[in-house]
Amino acid sequence: MHVRDYYRNPDVVSRVTEFLGGFSVEEATCVYLSRSDHVLYSNLQLKTPTQLPYYLDQGVDLARSLWDRRSLIVDLDIEYVNFDFPAEPYLDLERTFSLQQPVVLAVQKVLLRSGIAPLHVMGGRGHHFLWRLPRETQAFKTLVPLGRLSRPTRMLYARPHPPTGETVPEDTAHAFAGLGLVIEYLVHLIKAETAGQCEIPVEVTAVEVAPGLRGREMISIDISAFGDPLFTRMVRIPFSAYRKPWEQGLATTPGLTGRIPPLFFIPLHEMRVHEGLRVMQDAEQVAELAQRASVQIPDQAQGTNHLVNSYRGSDLKRFHDWFYSQEHDPVETWPDTYDRTPLEAYPCCARQVLQDPNDRLLKPAYLRLVTHVMMALGWHPRHISGLIRSKYEREFGWIPPWVEYDTGLRSDFYTRLFSGLFCTGLDQVEDFARTNGHRPFICDSGEGGSLAEIRKSLIFRKNHDQLACRPFNRLLLPDEHF
Repeated sequence: MHVRDYYRNPDVVSRVTEFLGGFSVEEATCVYLSRSDHVLYSNLQLKTPTQLPYYLDQGVDLARSLWDRRSLIVDLDIEYVNFDFPAEPYLDLERTFSLQQPVVLAVQKVLLRSGIAPLHVMGGRGHHFLWRLPRETQAFKTLVPLGRLSRPTRMLYARPHPPTGETVPEDTAHAFAGLGLVIEYLVHLIKAETAGQCEIPVEVTAVEVAPGLRGREMISIDISAFGDPLFTRMVRIPFSAYRKPWEQGLATTPGLTGRIPPLFFIPLHEMRVHEGLRVMQDAEQVAELAQRASVQIPDQAQGTNHLVNSYRGSDLKRFHDWFYSQEHDPVETWPDTYDRTPLEAYPCCARQVLQDPNDRLLKPAYLRLVTHVMMALGWHPRHISGLIRSKYEREFGWIPPWVEYDTGLRSDFYTRLFSGLFCTGLDQVEDFARTNGHRPFICDSGEGGSLAEIRKSLIFRKNHDQLACRPFNRLLLPDEHF
């Protein structure tokens, strides 16, 4: 069945429409529709929900805005990633999903503790767990004061955005930022639950790892949506075609042509994962599933409120308060502050990232490296974020341009994430001296500190309550002169 013919099925159209937040496109609560697998957010691709037939007639993958007029939408994404063999997940679907099963069970267990029952959807590389928080609920209102937004970020949200010229309400922007902190806490719980349970590394976001049996493969708990403004992020629509292998050119690579099956994004409704894998490869079975499986995003505000209350008493909340106790240095002072950072004590690998940041500082593995190295040298993580932001705002030829994104939001998210994992004890940086990213870093050349020394200093500072202690930039700990 051709995808265009599949999209003419009235049951499929009904389910797609339902996911937009209404029972007709006129009632939809999402702000826009787009293609799903284009790498870059582009204003030119955005359509209003009433223009759904435009995308259906093209037979493409479909996405809706995470931005919703009536609710906050949570999309927890668990997926297999292979940095060396990107086609690997599609060539062995049974293995791909089997490797993720301990993480999926951990997600379900942790959510159940709070009473959250999400919509469970699966696609070509993994799982999505979705739920919503209506604006009028206590959960939404509780998140608003938790959100911390800089003035530039607030100004970005206040701009009119395509395709309708709407602005993101201020309370929604703050609630989304607060939700990011709570979901970060949720991921800490999931990561702790999966410790030692998986055959391959489990990381928060797509952090490059050391090679394994089938290359650099890992399971990503992807919450990177909170590193960008709400209006730039989308979520794939259930019952749409999953076209990523074709959009990325993997399905037409010599030697792979015909080996990747047709795939659809489906709810895991009244079936196990292995049954879902069979259904998602057959358009007729997917269309039959559309007759009986709702994809309305469930209201889980009450359970989320329990999660928020748990977060309030957590070590991570205390870390977040410490993280935001500092501010980035003002832009006008950068020539005398961040630009004057002495790099002599930095391992050569970290020094290269800061001297030639594009595109290294767009990759989580390098952001983690810089965060750990600078914390070991006494930097407060918020100022590490400020330094990274100063690189983002300089002319290094960044792609995509930062026009629709937010440099401070992105740098805060990753430095907060990686420093938080370390400070709460979930990241012991055990492999820090051996590998970080796609290859072993050779940092024992006599130029700057080695990663082994960096790790020793980082752990010493944490154990002796001397993180973010001056003097910094020059001294590794333990040091007799400190």
